[in-house]
Amino acid sequence: MSKNKKILIVDDELDIVTYFEALFQDGGYDTITAFNGEQGFEIAKSEKPDLITLDITMPVQSGVRTYCQYKIDITLKNTPVIIITAADDSMSSFLEKLNGITGPEGFVNKPVDPEKLLQKVAALLSVKIN
Repeated sequence: MSKNKKILIVDDELDIVTYFEALFQDGGYDTITAFNGEQGFEIAKSEKPDLITLDITMPVQSGVRTYCQYKIDITLKNTPVIIITAADDSMSSFLEKLNGITGPEGFVNKPVDPEKLLQKVAALLSVKIN
């Protein structure tokens, strides 16, 4: 069994998922993937990742709804989440929909700067609350 930190990548675009998988694996992390919010929530519950990257605009279930599920679930609420999205006004509209739930631990716009993303991941994983 690997002792590497595990990152769940939730995005509906295969090329993005593949890119993040390579980036995180090259950075020494294990990865698991989901292609919509509903699948992402179920996988997070079963796999217990150390960190989640989450797209906002996805089919089946939005990233906003999925994020809220993570933060109200007793086993996932302390898992850091980085929102990664191409939408320019996502942060303000995202936060307006949270209904009192705290905001994400990170927020990154696409296109992603890989070094900055890896730095953010490393910083969040070094201070993860269990």
